[in-house]
Amino acid sequence: MSEDLKNGISAEAALGLDKDADVSSKPKNRRKKKVSYLTINKIHVVDYKDVALLKKFINERGKMVSSRQTGNSASQQRQVAQAIKRAREMALIPFVVTEMNTERREYTKRHTEAPAPAPAAE
Repeated sequence: MSEDLKNGISAEAALGLDKDADVSSKPKNRRKKKVSYLTINKIHVVDYKDVALLKKFINERGKMVSSRQTGNSASQQRQVAQAIKRAREMALIPFVVTEMNTERREYTKRHTEAPAPAPAAE
């Protein structure tokens, strides 16, 4: 154990009792970082008029997809966000997608009006 102390490892870490010890035998469950579509296709400037490109960064509800899902860097995500906002202002992209699948439309009727009671006869 004196050799471990010379190497900078504590006695608890050498015995496996220290939870914070550097254990290189355990594999880290790190996922591979996603590569951005913009980086793959070498797109340096995102234009608001390129609706086909912008639709790759919008989900089916019309919301912007986060950079964690797309793999965009911070500067790329800012460019995409600015282009989407400009395209929405120019009415190239809708702000909100109101159309939904037919399966979901059947279940949206929650408040049904009851027929009005008949007036009492005198």
